[in-house]
Parts: sequence; structure tokens; C-alpha cells
Amino acid sequence: MKLAVAPKPTDALVPTPIVHQTAFWGRVHRRLGFAIEAFDVSMATPPGAANSDASPRATPTHGDVLVLRTPLADGAECAYVPFGPELAPDAEDVGTFLERLSRELRPLLGPRCTFIRWDLPWISLHARAPDDFAADGQWQGPPAPRLRELRMNFGTRDHNLWKAPRDLLPPDTLLVDLTADEDELLARMRPATRRNIRLAERHGVVVREGTADELPDWYALYVETMARNQLEPLPLAHFATMLDERAEGSASPVVTRLLLAHHQGRVLAGLLLALAPTRATYLYGASSRDLADLRPSYALQWAALRLARAHGCRDYDLFGASPRRDPHHPLAGVHQFKAGFGGRLVHREGCWDFPYDEPIYAAWRRYEQAHVASRAIVPAGG
Repeated sequence: MKLAVAPKPTDALVPTPIVHQTAFWGRVHRRLGFAIEAFDVSMATPPGAANSDASPRATPTHGDVLVLRTPLADGAECAYVPFGPELAPDAEDVGTFLERLSRELRPLLGPRCTFIRWDLPWISLHARAPDDFAADGQWQGPPAPRLRELRMNFGTRDHNLWKAPRDLLPPDTLLVDLTADEDELLARMRPATRRNIRLAERHGVVVREGTADELPDWYALYVETMARNQLEPLPLAHFATMLDERAEGSASPVVTRLLLAHHQGRVLAGLLLALAPTRATYLYGASSRDLADLRPSYALQWAALRLARAHGCRDYDLFGASPRRDPHHPLAGVHQFKAGFGGRLVHREGCWDFPYDEPIYAAWRRYEQAHVASRAIVPAGG
């Protein structure tokens, strides 16, 4: 397998359903203080189009990657690739492809880059065969990290691909097919979900697009939601930048929308929606516990589905769920809510590291493993 990698302008990143690999995402994060780079990637042998959850590119041997530089300590950096590369090899070549691509990028990333972290959008190697699923269709889940590493490194030269201590973007998600009409979309939902959508409507919950001036109202709910889940909130400027940026004039612009669910003049829930070519992505959401019995979150997601469909999107990424039905999983409640909208579960590979400076990477890895519950120490940019 031959690979060719070359720098390219970030505004030239090609259109893709993966919002995290667009010129829009690059511009947003440059405004937020990240160093951003993009690279053109081509390979001599055709990849397997079914290995990615995204739509295949017109030229399957060609793609690109967006890289976010993240400072670590003492001048060291991590090169983080959010949901990239979209260009995917066949299953038996996954490890060798990733190793070669990492090696080709090394001289282009410079001496301060100690490792590259790939947040892979590819379907998990352990979710491709019938034996990976139980008789009831539930995914068995991946094996232990060491066994995953053995499989990922099969055929590689240095056996130096490591499963990251944690995944930064959700490896498991639900994709809702938007190609049907609205009646069919409703019919595919669980009965309880349809009832809750109608209940919200009967009780006067109204969803409309919010403005930048209303962002602080949503942000107050977001801070409340993050505190409820014992998570550190992102700053208001992060969301203001996402709403303001369009990446106009670039090859891959994205439209963002703030949707707010109101009841009698009060904001009860809201979400930030990204509309890329063929796919809408639910990036951030927030809700109040007050008046939750009015089911504003159901009305909100139904409005997002309809807006995405009207925009021409073919699917809607609900952006995170538990890998299967499991009442003990931290995302069990989220999974139950999102699964009601009739999507299919997708299981991605998650984050994988390739070290360039092994002593520094080993020290960082120990630190990250010891503080894996703290979002603050994880290379940001997702």
C-alpha cells in the first residue's frame, strides 16, 4: 500500500458529512486558539467504502484530514484528528494503513509533536461480523484494550498503535435515516416517543430557532445540565463562535442552528445543530429539570429532525449512546431516549495513538490514565 501526504489549505478541505473534518470546524477552532493544519491523503489501492459510517467520496483513493494541535507540557504537542481520516482501508489493512499514514505525517508535524491521536470514524473491527452480535442483535462490544491492540497492530512494522485511555468523541451513536417522509419517520419511532412528541405539542411547547442574543439563556441551561452530570462546561465563547462561523468561501461550509423549546415564554431545553452536506449532527444539548413532564426534549429532537430533512440531510447523528441496552451503563438513560427516534446503532473504533517520542508519550499516557475522569487533561478540540 503506497500513501502520499501533502499539506493543503484548511479552507480546501473537501465537503463531507463529518462536520469535524470540515473547513468550518477548522475555522471555529482556529478562532478558539488552536493551531490548525490540513493534509491531502491519497493511496494506490482502493479502500473499503463500507468501513466508514460516512458516505464514500467520489474518488475513493483520495481524501484529506484536519489536524488540531494541542499543547501538553514543556512545549510538547499532540496532533489530534477528530473523526478522521474518513478515507478507510479494508479491514485487514487497518493497522498498516494507520501506521503508514502516521509515519508520513511525522516530518510534516514537526519536532514538538510527541504523538498523533486518531479519533477514528471507521466501523469497529469488532462490529463487522455476525459473531460480533448476540442472538437478539445486541453488540457484544469490543474485547479488552490489549486484545484490540493486538488486532490493530497485526501486520504493522513496529506494533506501536495504542488504544487511547479514553475516547474524546462518542464511538457509539445512533444515526436516523431521513430519506423517508415525516409520517414514515414517526412510524419508525417507538410508541412512547411519538406520544411524548404529541404530549409536548398539546401542552403548548413550541420550538423555534434561537438567535445569538438568546444564546446566554441556553447557556444557563447548559451549565445546569453539566453540573447535574458532574462535568466541566465549555465557555460561552465556544458556542458563540460556532453560531457565528459559517466558513463561507471555503470548500466545506457548515450551517449551525440553535433550537430552543419554549413554554409560556420560558426556555426549557435547547440544542446546537450542525448541518453539513448529507448529515445533521446534534452537537450539544441542555435542558431544565423544571417542567420536564411537558417533554420539551422530545419536541426539540422532532423539530431538529424535520429541519435537517428540509435542509436536504440524509441522516441525523444523535451523537452518543451506550453501545447496547444496558441499565448499568452511564449513558443508559441517554440511550433509551435517543433510541426512541428510530435510529440504527453505529460502533466506531474510537481513539488510537501513534507515538513519535515514546518516553514523553509514555509519561503522558500514565498521567492521562491516572486522571481519565478529568476532561481537563484530555487533548481538546472535539
